[in-house]
This record gives sequence, structure tokens and C-alpha cells, in this order.
Amino acid sequence: MTSNQKIRVGVLFGGRSSEHEVSLMSARSVLSALSPEKYDIIPIGITHEGIWLTGEDALAAFESRSIESLKKVSLIPGPFGGMLYSLKSDQRGTILEAMTQLDVVFPVLHGTFGEDGTMQGLLEISRIPYVGAGVLASSVCMDKALFKEVMRANNLPVLPSLTLTAAQLQKDMDEALNRIEAFSGYPLFIKPANGGSSVGISKCKNRSDLFEGLLEASRFDRRILVERGVSAREIEISVLGNANPEASLPGEIIPAAEFYSYDAKYYDEKTELVIPARLPEETIARVKDLAIRAYAATDCAGMARVDFLLDRESDELFISEINTIPGFTKISMYPKLWAVSGLPYPALLDRLIELALERKQETDRLEHIFRRVG
Repeated sequence: MTSNQKIRVGVLFGGRSSEHEVSLMSARSVLSALSPEKYDIIPIGITHEGIWLTGEDALAAFESRSIESLKKVSLIPGPFGGMLYSLKSDQRGTILEAMTQLDVVFPVLHGTFGEDGTMQGLLEISRIPYVGAGVLASSVCMDKALFKEVMRANNLPVLPSLTLTAAQLQKDMDEALNRIEAFSGYPLFIKPANGGSSVGISKCKNRSDLFEGLLEASRFDRRILVERGVSAREIEISVLGNANPEASLPGEIIPAAEFYSYDAKYYDEKTELVIPARLPEETIARVKDLAIRAYAATDCAGMARVDFLLDRESDELFISEINTIPGFTKISMYPKLWAVSGLPYPALLDRLIELALERKQETDRLEHIFRRVG
């Protein structure tokens, strides 16, 4: 690719996730902000069933659920240099035809099969640079229970928690309820271990709530996180970079509901985003420090949003989670925090693509064949 050539960016959206619709909203913002003077943009939508499709106005087709005119496409894992293939069927079966080369992929995929390391693994095997964290960081940060264990191993503050499986609930729900109530008093938060956008999360104030919350979480994952509740301010901060990450100014979410639920995030206009957060300088410095340490501990790259709970009574900070593909909608914290920190949305997208290409160059320098000397 010469210096005057446009970079061919494949923007992946949709996906096999309960956050499919959120991904479409994020993709709308990303596609509208990527410069057509710098990039050849190839929008690639993934259906709920996992079918990859592209074509003119692919995002609009997904939004209107009128995808019949789109072409089926696929990547083939292996040393094929990032080629996107179209899939055509005839009497002989399915035929692959080389369609376009991808220089970099921007996955705007939230949740499972996009943010959890699976897509990252495909892109690694396909040898295509991609925006965001690698396989390890994506999978660790996606699993809230495992993430907490990594934080504890690195002496980073998290709330007390307990992990159960859906199989344990099915075997003996009463035993599970008793075990949870012995672990902590109410309120409790019940979450699918793998998921995002507050899908499947419940705040439980009594045993009846707890029973319903466990059933709800088990709809979305086979592992369930039980977390001690705390009266807290919800603080978020954006991190950007590879080996030398930087943190933005933090922001605060004041949810319209009791907690930052799915509806409060995307539909309730009463939810307030305070950007930047009104915090003392020493608290801002601590949030930045903890965010970068958590980012490094999980081997994140490119981007992440780190979420905190700030105890209203003790002023203790607890790391809640890391989102390796944070929301990119017009109301999302990640780009808004960088904008107030001096990096506007289009420049942020440029930087993320640069970081993806830099990371690929770094990994390409590694040797994959061992040769004995002598």
C-alpha cells in the first residue's frame, strides 16, 4: 500500500449477540465519521444467525431488516492476506470469489462472538490488522468473573463477588439462594458473566428478586456473577494506546433508573452524562492510574473503557469492568470523553486505525519457527 492509496477498512457490525441492535447504532456513528478521503470503507453486517453480508447501504439494510439484496461474504482463515470473498451458489455448490482486500478491520461488535476474543482469533488467523484488544484481553475482560480474579491477582480494587453456574441453579436453586445470602446481605447485583450493555443484569433487594435475577441472568450465560451492592457513583474513563496507553478525563453517569440499565443507557433521555466528572484532582489522578494499570494487567490494546464505582460513603474506588469494544453511538461515553480531552471523534477513529496497523507490524516481527543452532 503506497502513501497515496486509501486504506481499505472493513467495518464489522451486528453479530450473534443480545447487543446486535446496539452494534448497529455504534456502526452508524463510525461509518458517518470515517473520512472517505482517507479510507475505502467496506461495511460488513453479521446477522443474528452469523451470516456475513455486504453491499450498498448495508447498514441501512440491517436497520430496516431488508437484507435480501446484500451479498454473502466470508473471510478464510489462513495466509490469504486479508482477502474478503463473496459466496455464490450454483449447481456445483458454493463458489468463493475474491472480492476485495482488507487492510484493517474495525469490529464494532458488542458482546459475545465479537468482543469476547472469538472474532479477534479469526482476524489473527486471517492475518488482518484490527482495531482493539487481542484474543486474551478480549476474552478476559468479557468474562466479568474471570476479570475480577485478574484484578485481585494484581492488587487492584474490586467489589466482593461470587460465581455460580446455570447448572448449579438447575440442580438445587434453594442451595444456591442460601449460599448467596450467606455470602452477602442485600442489595445484590446479578449479572451474566459474559455480556454487556446491562443485558440480563438485575438489582436484587430480597430473596424473591434474587430468584428472578438468577433466572434472568441464566438466559444469557451459563456463568452468573453475584456482586455485593454498594451505594456508588458510576465513573467511566477512556483509555487509548498500545504499549504506552493514555487515559482521558473521567466522566460520570447519573442514570434515570436505579442503576445504569439497558433502557437507561440507550433510550431514557433523563439519564445524565457529566463530562468531565466533577471530582477532586486527586480522585481524577487515581482513576487514571487504576485504569491504565487495569488496562496493562489484562494486556489490552487499541482502546477500552474502564468503569468504576465510587462509594458515596467511603470514597473508595472499585473497578467494575473493562469494555474492550465500548459503545460508539452519538451518546456513548468513550468518544465523548476523548472529545472533551482534546481528541475529536474523526481523529479518534484515525488514531485507532493507526494503532491497529502499528500492533500488526509489532506482531509480524515475532518469529514463529524455531531453528536450533548447531
